[in-house]
Amino acid sequence: MSYRLGVDVGGTFTDLLLIDEKNGDVFTAKVPSTPHDSSVGVLSGIEKVCKNAGIDPKNITHFMHGTTVATNTVLTGSGAKVGLVTTKGYRQVLQIARSFVPGGLGGWVIYNKSLPLAPLALTIEADERIGARGEVVRKLDEAKLRRDLKALGKKGIEALTISLINSFANGDHEVQVAKIAKEVMPNIPISLSSEIVPEMQEYERTLTTVANSYVRPKVETYVRNLHRQLQKTMSKVQLHILRSDGGLASAKAAEAFPVNLLMSGPAGGVSGAVWVAEQAGFKNLLTFDMGGTSTDVCLVQDGKAQLRRETTVGDVVVRASSLDVRTVGAGGGSIAKVPELTKALRVGPESAGAVPGPATYNRGGEKPTVTDANVVLGYLPSGEVRLGGDMKLRRDLAEKAVQSTADALKISLKQAAAGIIDIVNENMYGALRLVSVEKGYDARDFALIAFGGAGPLHANALGKLMGSWPVIIPPGPGVLCAYGDATTRVRDEASRTFIRRFSETTGKEISKIFRSLANDASKTLDNEGIPKADQSASYQVDIRYHGQGLLLTVDLEIEEFEQRGLDGIGERFDEMHRQLFTFALPLEKELVNLRAVAQGKPTNVRASRVEKGGESPSAAATAKLSVYVDGKDQDATLYNRAKLKSGNAIKGPAIVLEMDSTTLILPGHVGTVDDWGNILINPSV
Repeated sequence: MSYRLGVDVGGTFTDLLLIDEKNGDVFTAKVPSTPHDSSVGVLSGIEKVCKNAGIDPKNITHFMHGTTVATNTVLTGSGAKVGLVTTKGYRQVLQIARSFVPGGLGGWVIYNKSLPLAPLALTIEADERIGARGEVVRKLDEAKLRRDLKALGKKGIEALTISLINSFANGDHEVQVAKIAKEVMPNIPISLSSEIVPEMQEYERTLTTVANSYVRPKVETYVRNLHRQLQKTMSKVQLHILRSDGGLASAKAAEAFPVNLLMSGPAGGVSGAVWVAEQAGFKNLLTFDMGGTSTDVCLVQDGKAQLRRETTVGDVVVRASSLDVRTVGAGGGSIAKVPELTKALRVGPESAGAVPGPATYNRGGEKPTVTDANVVLGYLPSGEVRLGGDMKLRRDLAEKAVQSTADALKISLKQAAAGIIDIVNENMYGALRLVSVEKGYDARDFALIAFGGAGPLHANALGKLMGSWPVIIPPGPGVLCAYGDATTRVRDEASRTFIRRFSETTGKEISKIFRSLANDASKTLDNEGIPKADQSASYQVDIRYHGQGLLLTVDLEIEEFEQRGLDGIGERFDEMHRQLFTFALPLEKELVNLRAVAQGKPTNVRASRVEKGGESPSAAATAKLSVYVDGKDQDATLYNRAKLKSGNAIKGPAIVLEMDSTTLILPGHVGTVDDWGNILINPSV
């Protein structure tokens, strides 16, 4: 027998999901994260989930992992000391950057520009030149380069980036530089821009490749150590790391191209949500993943998550495909505070995290958090809830923490707790608008699917704010990110800059390039032993109006493209432009980048049906309790989710408990259980 294990390491909890590949059965576990060394929590979780499943860890053959190692390296500024090789005359490429200042009008007044990831003091120039069409304008001066590399090596660099002008059209000179560098500094990892992102725009290509070098040593160390530890108990295990675009990378690819992992963590939840919603018959979704530290949201249309060609971490923006996930510092551990100057309640982005955690965890935390507020309001019944199945909550400690906020605001305890919840909901509402309304989508056309440990507690309120119905609460929402990790397919992509006006090329020429790129992308899957019959390819093209700087990415099917040619993708581009900007221009269109994506086949996971029952959920009711909602105490019913049946209709106010999460159904709403065990919350008719 063989098993696939998905593991998602969050700021507060580590979630695990084990799949029996033979019959699709699943087993879950949830353990506290260990920020000092995340592998400790991972190994603890493996022991727990294998115990739950009653299997030997040696039966696990595939280990899929969403990690934040690359992300945290950038955020904390703890990456490698990076050396950079540019073309002569382009040494200041990172310093010149782009003329963009984040923030509103006048943002430049307070904007403090971050230092480049590769400092000017560690940047050298190669005397060479490649033309825009790939022709050699000036040969590489190898003797001078060798001297400069030796001097650079003496400065203690830990990684080297090579990014030469126009190398997207011809990477031969970068390969020559890398060959010399390996002789001069044999133990230094080298990243080539022609391999990382072979596309035009020198600044973006250089920054992306430098970012790859910056996080590479830490990611390499983490992946290799984790692989080594896994092999002690799982000798035949294959390790895969989740990419930012929702696909899987092999351990070797993750080590060599870690810039593709910067949004690894949030991508797992989106993949899991898409799979669950598909079973329930919903293809247009707003995903809402609320954990202990942050909340991630994403828009899914026609069963496909929106992708973007840029990944942003802090103030570093790299050219790497990622799911269009927006993150806000709003989670169960977000700390509430009342600044002395304004006396106005604030929530987040600071978080209590896993250590010490919210006060109610009884681990030494004393500051009021969102989780503490939920306990005070009765949404997390302290006598009933066991986080992760083990951790008991302390109501008295939660009340003591929130009382400090109430005293500062001079209001009652429950009013203060309700204020904390209202503010954190508004923060998350803003993030949901970023991926929907501000992109030209009507949120009322999308269902809201909520997951993460804290998501189901706040989902009903977010559904009201967005007008997005139904609100879907999947089974095991607290481990859905791990579900996504375990069910994601191996993926890789290949791209090429090809700047041509539509009148300067033909569909036949473009199709030939697409086929070649697909062949290049499939080599990674071949190396993973995935049969050709199990591989599929999809295609993208970046288009703009001639003379325009903006690019829009259009997805296409190769068969349809070969039938309709450039006119078909031109019409799609005009439609996208109208949606985003309300107009299209009567100008000739221009191709910029072509891209092919290769994927393996999906994992066999059985979607379990729940037993059919009547409308009444009384058999699952366990207790009555009081909750504070809409400014007053109200009677609510407590339900055990494991006992709910298909067809049950849960009228609010109600609380539904399960091992990894708690769902709140508000007054005036009803949660109906579907055949797959999802709770579909809608306003009462």
